[in-house]
This record gives sequence, C-alpha cells and structure tokens, in this order.
Amino acid sequence: MKKLLCLLLAATMMLTAFAAVAEDLNSYTLDEIIAKAQEEGHVDSVGMPDTWANWGGSWKGLTETYGIAHDDQDMSSAEELNMFKNDPTRDIGDIGTGFIQTALDEDLVQGYKTSYWDSVPEWAKGEDGKWMIAYTGCTAFIYNNDLCSDPAPTSWADVKNGSYKLTIGDVVGGATGQGVVIATAFAFGGDLNNLQPAYDFWTEMAKAGRIDSGDILLARIQAGEVQCGVTWSWNVKQYSEDTPAYKFTLAIPSDGSVMTGYASVISKNSDTPFAAALAREYIFSDAGQTNLAISGALPTRTDFVVPDEYKAFDPSTYANAVSSFSDAEAYTAACVEVSEWWNDNIIPLLSK
Repeated sequence: MKKLLCLLLAATMMLTAFAAVAEDLNSYTLDEIIAKAQEEGHVDSVGMPDTWANWGGSWKGLTETYGIAHDDQDMSSAEELNMFKNDPTRDIGDIGTGFIQTALDEDLVQGYKTSYWDSVPEWAKGEDGKWMIAYTGCTAFIYNNDLCSDPAPTSWADVKNGSYKLTIGDVVGGATGQGVVIATAFAFGGDLNNLQPAYDFWTEMAKAGRIDSGDILLARIQAGEVQCGVTWSWNVKQYSEDTPAYKFTLAIPSDGSVMTGYASVISKNSDTPFAAALAREYIFSDAGQTNLAISGALPTRTDFVVPDEYKAFDPSTYANAVSSFSDAEAYTAACVEVSEWWNDNIIPLLSK
C-alpha cells in the first residue's frame, strides 16, 4: 500500500509539472507573464553564456528589471535540444537555424510571440512563436597579430596561403562550425548543393595540421591558444575587446561568408515557462536588442535602429554574405551533410 501511494504521489507530481508547461503562453497578457515569472523567480538557459552575443548584458538587465535569477550551461545546439528532452530545469536556449526543424519535429519547444511580434520579420519567426531569431551576423575572422607572422586574412584565399592554425569549434554538433564549413564552399566555387570545394579545402587543412580541434572560446583566446579563430561577427568584437593583452585584426571574409542568426527556443518541458517567456520578451525589447548590438550583432526587429557606436563592421562588408534564410531547407540539409562528412572524414585525420 505504501509503495502504491508513493507511485500515485509521483504520478500526481509529474502531471502537475506537465500541466504547467502545457499552458498557452500566448494567451496571457504581458503583465500576467511578468507576475508569474516573478513567482517562478529564476530562468536557466543553455548555450547562452555571458560571452556570446553579449548575453551577459541581457541576463544582468533581466535580473535588475524583474528580479529574475539566471544560470547558464554552455553547450552546442545539438546538446541544447538533447537537454530539453531530459532536463526540465533548462528553460530557454539559442540554437543555430539548421537545428530549428529538429526542435519542431521532435516537439521540444513551446511558443511565445512576445509583444514585439509584428516588428519581427517573417523569416525570423516560426508559427506561434515556437522559435524567434533575435539577431544575425556573418562568418568572421579574429586573427591574433601577436602570435602569427602572416598577413591578417581578409579572405579564404588568404587563409589557404597562410601557415597559422584555424580554430572553428565543433562541426559535428555545432551550428558555428557547420556555418564556417559551408562558407568555404561558396569561397571556392561551390554552394549549398555542392559542398565538395569545402571538403577539398578542409581535407587539405587537416592533412597540413592546420586545424585546431579545440573550441573557440574567450578563455582560450585570452590564453593565447587561438591563432586565427573563425566564428560569428557578433562574437569577434567582444572577444577582441575582452582580450587587451593581444592585438587582433577582425574581418568578414570577402569571398565566402554566411549570414545567419540563432533562434530563441523555449523548452516544452520547462519547469519555469513564464520566466523563459519573460526572458525572450526582454531579449526583443529595446534594451535587449541594444545589448545584442553592443556585441556586434545585427538585431532583427525592423523598428530598432542600431546606434552607430555599436556597429562592429562597415555595412558594405556584409554585401557578399550568403543568407542562410534565402533557402532555409537547403541550408539545414547542408548542415546535416557537413556534420556527417566531418565526422567520417576530418575527425579521423585530426586523431592521427
């Protein structure tokens, strides 16, 4: 009897937890969202560390404005979605566009449109707000002039002729690394349907010992472990400013760059869904969009103007970037192909 009571209690608790996340967040007013979020008191994110796109500024603002405590666990997009499946204490994440369809297909996310819905372009949001892109940017180089003797690269052709190592992070499960590989396909004459030029380039780089297999993290840059990093433009500005010990050159490659963004997603299994909704609300507010602009990102709200002092690159440098949004289905398919190819072909070379 005691065992049966325990099982009934556990079942009741589980049903109660899932009843909370089954709420239609879009049916609540903003005032109600705020009140319920403050009752929950905290939000736990994945893949949204302080040093990425100046999330630190937004988390600080969320706490100061609403009293919501915050914690983050940094991880790749694939790991974020896996966490959504298994851990109800993780509430909101930021995933590469190539992972959006997986989040939808596996029914891992719930919707919240925010009060800024109408000023977010159609390409940057999904049905019912199940995903919303708050910012975009391009493939970019961060080159440590103090560690390397070659001229700082402004193109992939320059990189090919250089001698330094490249740090691009996880390609198998990370949207950043996948975007970098896709960018090189365009640089050497390919496209989303012809990735072979990229494969040839990276095979050559791997055989030459020019790929640093570690992650591209601020701590590694500050420690002088990254000669030339390739990541998104919203990161390189902040990384260079936070590393005064070295002199860097930043550039968007002129011959191959991907314009993309990351999508805010709220876990369907979140145990504090209202705090997650309020976090997204703040991210799309003027204050949140400003924080993203400070990092060098391009905020997506059409009615938000980026102050000149926060523009990391001259707008003309984005001119040749290939948008991942022009054919989202093809870009997603390319990300999957790149992940599998890298795992089968480059990982073994890096392990030698």
